Amino acid sequence: MEHRILGPGPYRATRLWNETVELFRAKMPLRKHRCRFKSYEHCFTAAEAVDWLHELLRCNQNFGPEVTRKQTIQLLKKFLKNHVIEDIKGKWGQEDFEDNRHLYRFPPSSPLKPYPKKLPYQKDVIKFPEWNEPPPGTSQENIPVRPVVMNSEMWYKRHSIAIGEVPACRLVHRRQLTEGNYVHLILRNFRDIKILGLDSLEEVLDIKLVNSKFIIHNVYSVSKQGVVILDDKSKELPHWVLSAMKCLANWPNSCDLKQPMYLGFEKDVFKTIADYYGHLKEPLLTFHLFDAFVSVLGLLQKEKVAVEAFQICCLLLPPENRRKLQLLMRMMARICLNKEMPPLCDGFGTRTLMVQTFSHCILCSKDEVDLDELLAARLVTFLMDNYQEILKVPLALQTSIEERVAHLRRVQIKYPGADMDITLSAPSFCRQISPEEFEYQRSYGSQEPLAALLEEVITDAKLSSKEKKKKLKQFQKSYPEVYQERFPTPESEALLFPEKPKPKPQLLMWALKKPFQPFQRTRSFRM
Repeated sequence: MEHRILGPGPYRATRLWNETVELFRAKMPLRKHRCRFKSYEHCFTAAEAVDWLHELLRCNQNFGPEVTRKQTIQLLKKFLKNHVIEDIKGKWGQEDFEDNRHLYRFPPSSPLKPYPKKLPYQKDVIKFPEWNEPPPGTSQENIPVRPVVMNSEMWYKRHSIAIGEVPACRLVHRRQLTEGNYVHLILRNFRDIKILGLDSLEEVLDIKLVNSKFIIHNVYSVSKQGVVILDDKSKELPHWVLSAMKCLANWPNSCDLKQPMYLGFEKDVFKTIADYYGHLKEPLLTFHLFDAFVSVLGLLQKEKVAVEAFQICCLLLPPENRRKLQLLMRMMARICLNKEMPPLCDGFGTRTLMVQTFSHCILCSKDEVDLDELLAARLVTFLMDNYQEILKVPLALQTSIEERVAHLRRVQIKYPGADMDITLSAPSFCRQISPEEFEYQRSYGSQEPLAALLEEVITDAKLSSKEKKKKLKQFQKSYPEVYQERFPTPESEALLFPEKPKPKPQLLMWALKKPFQPFQRTRSFRM
C-alpha cells in the first residue's frame, strides 16, 4: 500500500484528499458477502474498511503512525457523507457510519474535490517613499531652507575635523510608513517562501487578511518567557481556565484552585480546560491560515526548515490566538513529561490524549471535504516536540526588519546638486517570469545588442575595407547565428563589398613595333 509523499505547495489538503480517495477505491479489497439471506458482490463491511484504511494511514508518511482508529472512522463518515462510498442499498449522505458489520460499496464514480479557482492575483508593487518625495500637500520648493554656515574652528570642535565652510543644506524627511509597507517589509524577509513550494504567500493565504499590527505586536509585546502580552485584557483567557492550566502544568506543586483534592480531581481539571478550548468559535491557527500550515506539513522530514517555516506562519496569528496557543502547548508538553501526573484517561496514553483532545481546536478547516483531523494531529504532534523554537520570535527576521525600518525612517541631509541617494539606494523588486519568457530572453535578449554591434561595424565609415573585412570575419567566428541572420546568403554579404572594375591594360609602344626576330644564321662566306 504505497502512497507518495506530497511536498509543500498550494492546495496540499485537496491533493491529499483526492489521492487518498483514489487509493482507497483502487486498493480496498472487495469480495462477496451475505446479508439477510442475500448475496452481494464487490462490497466490504464497515469493520473491514476501518481496518484496511487505518493501516494505510498509519503507514503513510503524510499522516504518521499516530493516526487512531477513531480518526479513521471519522474519515469514513466523511467518505459516506460525500458519496465516496455508499451502503449496499445505495444510501449515502444522511447515513451514519459505525464500526460494525454493515455492508458498503463504491459508487460507479467517487467525486473528487475540485481545486479552488482563484482570480489571478494582481501584484501591486509597494512604492517606498523616496528621499526627495514630500509629504502630501507640500512641495520641495515651498520648504523653507535655512542655510548653515560654519567655519573650520566650529566644525573642528564638533567633529574633530576641519573641512572649511559647509554649503547650504536642508533636512529631508521620509514619509510615514503605512501598514502596507510593514507587511511588505516582513513578507519580503521571509526566506522560506521558495522552500514551501510557493512563489509567494498569496498562493496559500489572502494577503489582505494579513494584519501588520498583529505581526508587530507578536514580535515586540512579549514577556521574558516569550509569551505575548495583550493590551486588551478582555481577550485574555478566563481566570479559572488559566488557573486550571497552571495547576496541571505544574502538578502537583502549583494547584491554586483552593478546592479539596479528591480521587479523579486532575481529570475534572483537564476536562474543564478541554471544554473551554473545544467551544472556541475558530481554531487557534484560524481558518484563513489553514492552507499555509498544511503546506508547511510537507516539510516535516526537514525538521529545521519546518521549524523556521512554522515560526513565520505563527507570527501572522492574532496576538490573542498566539498567546492561547503558547500557554496551551506549554501545558501539554509539561503534562506529557511529568512522570508524577496520574493517568488522565483510562483508554489513551497521555500524549495521545493531548493530541486527540486539542488538535481540532488548533487546526481545522471550514470545508468538510478535508483530512483536517489527520493533518491537525500530525501538526500538533510536531508542535509539542518543538513548541519552544516555533513560538519564539526569529531573531534574524526581527533584526532584518528593524534595520530596514530604521533606514526608511532616517532623515537625510540634502545638499544642492545631490539629487540621488548614492549610499542607500531604494529597494528593487523582481518580477517572476514564465519559463517560455525566460527562454525567449535567453535566446533573443543577448542577440539584439550583438546585432546592433554588427551594424555599427558595417556602417563605420572610418574603417577601411580591409579592417572591416577582418572585424566581420572575427564576428562571424564568434557569433555565427547573429552573422547568419544579417547575411543569410553569400550574395547579401557580397553587396557590402562590391567588386571594383579592373582597369584595361595600356598598350605599350613597343608592342606596336615588329616583334624581335631571332638571329638567323646566314650562310658562311667561307669557302
